[in-house]
Amino acid sequence: MNIDIADAAALMKRGGVVAYPTEGVYGLGCDPLNADAVQRLLAVKARAADKGLILIASNQAQLDDFLLPVSPEVQMQLDRDWPGPVTWIMPCSRQVPELVRGGRPTLAVRVTAHAVAARLCDAFGGALVSTSANHSGEPPCMDAASVEATLGADIDAIINAPLGGLTGPTPIFDAVTGQQLR
Repeated sequence: MNIDIADAAALMKRGGVVAYPTEGVYGLGCDPLNADAVQRLLAVKARAADKGLILIASNQAQLDDFLLPVSPEVQMQLDRDWPGPVTWIMPCSRQVPELVRGGRPTLAVRVTAHAVAARLCDAFGGALVSTSANHSGEPPCMDAASVEATLGADIDAIINAPLGGLTGPTPIFDAVTGQQLR
């Protein structure tokens, strides 16, 4: 079940769902443009489709096709926070699949500073879905062994590597209001 980054990216390109470490928790990821993969990920988590999902990227350019342009002030804030463990809710393109954005005109995004997660985005060739590896309402998995025990039968692979320095999920801010949401 454990897999390296190149094989995980190839698996995701074929519609797979993979668990991988992020800044504070293990994440579940897939190709955000593959509706079957996103639907499967939501089913694994037992997560409502209207909640939306986070996309991670290794650089801002990987998010360009998903987001609308932002003000210079918002861009300055993003430049300060990224790469880093801060997720922003931003206005998104209408072409972002409804399952990814939860039917909203916004999308949660992060340029990750976690080396493994960033290399996974690069190997995949773009942004990936990143939601905590757990069943909705349960605590997130903090290591590969707990992912295996909790979700192993329902996902395709796990990248076994250390988490970043956070002790939980990343904070989330609204780019329009600046308000912290989590």
